Amino acid sequence: MTDFRLREYHAPDLTESRFAEAPDVKTAPAPRDAVAPTGFHAMSIFPEYFKVGGRWLLAEESRMDCVPVICDGRIDVKEFRRLKKGETVILGRTEDASEGIYVHPRGFLEGDTANADVFAFRKNRSRETAFSRDYDELYEILKHERDHGKIVWVMGPAFAFDHDARKAFSALIANGYVDALLAGNALATHDLEAAYLHTALGQNIYTQQLQPNGHYNHLDTINRIKQCGSIPDFIREEKIDNGIIWSCEKYKVPYVLAGSIRDDGPLPEVIGNVYDAQDRMRDEVRGATTVLCLATTLHSIAVGNMTPSYRVLPDGTVREVYFYCVDISEFTANKLGDRGSLSAKGIVTNVQDFIVTLSKGLGL
Repeated sequence: MTDFRLREYHAPDLTESRFAEAPDVKTAPAPRDAVAPTGFHAMSIFPEYFKVGGRWLLAEESRMDCVPVICDGRIDVKEFRRLKKGETVILGRTEDASEGIYVHPRGFLEGDTANADVFAFRKNRSRETAFSRDYDELYEILKHERDHGKIVWVMGPAFAFDHDARKAFSALIANGYVDALLAGNALATHDLEAAYLHTALGQNIYTQQLQPNGHYNHLDTINRIKQCGSIPDFIREEKIDNGIIWSCEKYKVPYVLAGSIRDDGPLPEVIGNVYDAQDRMRDEVRGATTVLCLATTLHSIAVGNMTPSYRVLPDGTVREVYFYCVDISEFTANKLGDRGSLSAKGIVTNVQDFIVTLSKGLGL
């Protein structure tokens, strides 16, 4: 058993004068579908409170760059494309309660940070950073989340290129550490190619030897899956018995494959409409309490934009959402902060090595 504890959420003291004396938020109706009124408020990743009818309401399900709408006495956060004409949209660009809007970025901070040095070395995370503590923290977080949360993984195709990485991630699925998988056509294609032909992009997944005519292998795999009609039918007909997608099917773990312009095929399960894919991804992110993004820049940023830094549980408890971005590139691991996902923690390492180390650390 682990003695891991979530950090406690410290809500703002809404009895303070700045909150008690603050006005109600200003609102205006959406002028037409998918259009917000001028002066709309845009959401961040942090908990945000809005004063409505003299009461401060927390937006319980948030998303960056969306707009807050008052609906049936609660705050509903909507993408612009989902706005309907006449909906009551909150206005205001301040965040200090003066307009009835308060953004609370420090709710999960612990200890005295007031005396931290302004100037110090090694504040950022890079290839020189030691990530030993991050691994130890992750082991404890994942053990906790397996029983008490929802763990969502966002993966690029790099995992499919390595025998040990596929095996390690399959073990994570089998042992309950994966509640949903978000990826693209490539991850699924090369993983199924590995199970079918023992290659990824024509390279043996263990020896890394290129195979004769191997550049056809992923296309042959896609074509065979399409002949079968679906991934589950392909798995059954070809007697596939290993890999990431096979494990998802076996253990009933949902996966969302979002299409892109460069996709080959694609596989039958790939969602070609970008907004349909976004909806399906957000369906899985909704409720996520730990998110790990691995070796995929665009998917990582997309999911980062969907994921707030907090989650309101059914009993009303506000808890932290853990968000990791793992990549061999410092650029990718640190870019989420530049896109507003300020709570994302970067780990700069080879993702195949990362997942094998993580699996071993969990005793799998």
